[in-house]
Amino acid sequence: MKPFLLIIYFCFSLLAVCLTVYDKYAAKRKKARIPEKTLFITALFGGSLAMYVTMLVIRHKTKHKRFMVGLPVIALAQAVLLTIIP
Repeated sequence: MKPFLLIIYFCFSLLAVCLTVYDKYAAKRKKARIPEKTLFITALFGGSLAMYVTMLVIRHKTKHKRFMVGLPVIALAQAVLLTIIP
């Protein structure tokens, strides 16, 4: 894999973890939340696996099928794309 893609993947993974943890924090304290659209866009750009694992670890949005099915599907699609890219 190209180093540039690894850097992008790492940055979006880190962002995904931060957004997920903050959303859990905000949910507990009844503060402004991160929109689901933002979470999914972050996942699409490379943060899907990190976001999925974070959600499982901190038990956030685990009852939402949209995330528990959608994030692994996005991660699988990204893995397939990465094997196609030379």
